[in-house]
Amino acid sequence: MRSAINALRLTDFRAYAEAQLAPRGRSVFLFGPNGAGKTNLLEALSFFSPGRGLRGSALADVGRRGPSEAVGRAWAISADVDVGDHQARIGTGLEGPGDARRRVRIAGETAPPSALADILRPMWLTPAQDRLFLDPPSERRRFLDRLVLAAEPGHGAWASDYEKALRERGRLLAEQPDPAWLSALEARMAKAGARLVMGRAATVEVLRAEIARREGRPFPRARLVLTGAWERMAGDGQGGEPAAARIERALADALAQGRTRDAAAGRALDGPHRGDLAVFDVDKDRPAAECSTGEQKALVLNLVLAQAARLSRTESAPTPILLLDEVAAHLDPIRRAALFDEIETLDLQAFLTGTDEQLFEALKGRAMGVHAEASRLTVRD
Repeated sequence: MRSAINALRLTDFRAYAEAQLAPRGRSVFLFGPNGAGKTNLLEALSFFSPGRGLRGSALADVGRRGPSEAVGRAWAISADVDVGDHQARIGTGLEGPGDARRRVRIAGETAPPSALADILRPMWLTPAQDRLFLDPPSERRRFLDRLVLAAEPGHGAWASDYEKALRERGRLLAEQPDPAWLSALEARMAKAGARLVMGRAATVEVLRAEIARREGRPFPRARLVLTGAWERMAGDGQGGEPAAARIERALADALAQGRTRDAAAGRALDGPHRGDLAVFDVDKDRPAAECSTGEQKALVLNLVLAQAARLSRTESAPTPILLLDEVAAHLDPIRRAALFDEIETLDLQAFLTGTDEQLFEALKGRAMGVHAEASRLTVRD
């Protein structure tokens, strides 16, 4: 079910006092100098999903703020979106500068942020992910969880539940709480953790199959390995017990047995928050961390495209919207052209940014060109 943005409106978002863009379902490439507001526009689009957007910013920080203003203003973004054979109007933002949570409206009615996934599924790649294979495991887990979330919106709730229970358990261990109370919290943590593990394992399996289907494209082939013990349990297939139930039971037992150790360490030393995603370049037969910067970028991009390709064939859910920030500059001309062709072949809407208009020469006539400067948008179609 193709999903595409027809019109976008921003009010007091980052440096934009007001901005409007009407791509009418087409892909968009934004070009202009650094600091022109290109990434800000992609960030606004990323807020059409649960969470804090592609920068992970606090909600109060994205409101426009004048030189003398200590707090960002209330902000709003809205869009008219084609979803299959109908159109939906969606919006989100803060109604007041001091609001603790953003509001979401769909067709004028208040809705939870999770409801946005029925209309839009933004997926993004940013320069911050250029060091994905060199950064700590937490960054790779976050990246993988975003890929899972694009296919399974409920994954975000399980991740949130697990993180909340993890923090609360840490506080309780420092206070020597009632064991029954702690057991109840660990049961909640184990349930969320098991679902988290199953989502990650299932997505990696699907990505492996999708990457195998994509052989022959000019992107490096990736071999994916989940190194976490709990993620590996998801594919063990022991006995007749469902994997999720087996992981939940084993994780609850491990947490109970590790209380003294975790209290001394000041953190939980076991659980899905300790796993990692290992990525290898099949053609070079080496870990991604040992590849060149350009090869690493192409590997990450291939993972995003593989998930997007898989979701583009899913008729019961919206297709992804790709937000690709400064991606083209890191690709050689062959891979850049292949990326543009892939977006068109998969019938996806993408928003791409770059400082140099020439990077998007092969997209002219196929996508809307927009010049950004000083947070002003000028269509150069």
